[in-house]
Amino acid sequence: MGYKLLKSAFYKQPTLNLAQSLLGHILIKETNKGIAAGVIVETEAYIGPDDRAAHSFGNRRTKRTEIMFGEPGYAYVYEMHTHSLVNVVSGEVEKPEAVLIRAVEPVEGINLMYERRGLNKKETDLTNGPGKLTKALGITKEDYGHPLFRKPLYIVEGEAPIDISKGPRIGIQNSGEARDYPWRFWITGNRFVSR
Repeated sequence: MGYKLLKSAFYKQPTLNLAQSLLGHILIKETNKGIAAGVIVETEAYIGPDDRAAHSFGNRRTKRTEIMFGEPGYAYVYEMHTHSLVNVVSGEVEKPEAVLIRAVEPVEGINLMYERRGLNKKETDLTNGPGKLTKALGITKEDYGHPLFRKPLYIVEGEAPIDISKGPRIGIQNSGEARDYPWRFWITGNRFVSR
């Protein structure tokens, strides 16, 4: 694949900007089974200490959130129910912010994705949610803390979307006023957006 890796400097932008800038770029995971990749079509921003929906609300620092306090551009992977979710650490050092990758559109390794997600799935069901895409790409908790500008889990340049939509984030009902922040971004009209 003749892709151009996004350098660490790309991630040093304000979190809301980064959440939109990531759209159209390609998330890739290499495993011993092969390469699986998808265009990022949906993201959500979590702006740390003042965001009730963020794991780092109130500067909560735990073993799980530790990576968020470091440099931007690293993978914050955590488990929710039975799924792993992948986030891009953003914000400055000691300002724990992150961007959740919510959906991707498969571009490589689709057979591998079917194998991992089940052969009876519709193509859109492979990667149209944060837990689905990690399973399809083979992203696990082992990827926690990995720099996203190095293999085997990395993001490369794609095409900037023509139109971006925004709205409230999903699945954060118990987060007070934060549940209404329009911090979810998606490529308008893309069929792999989660809902």
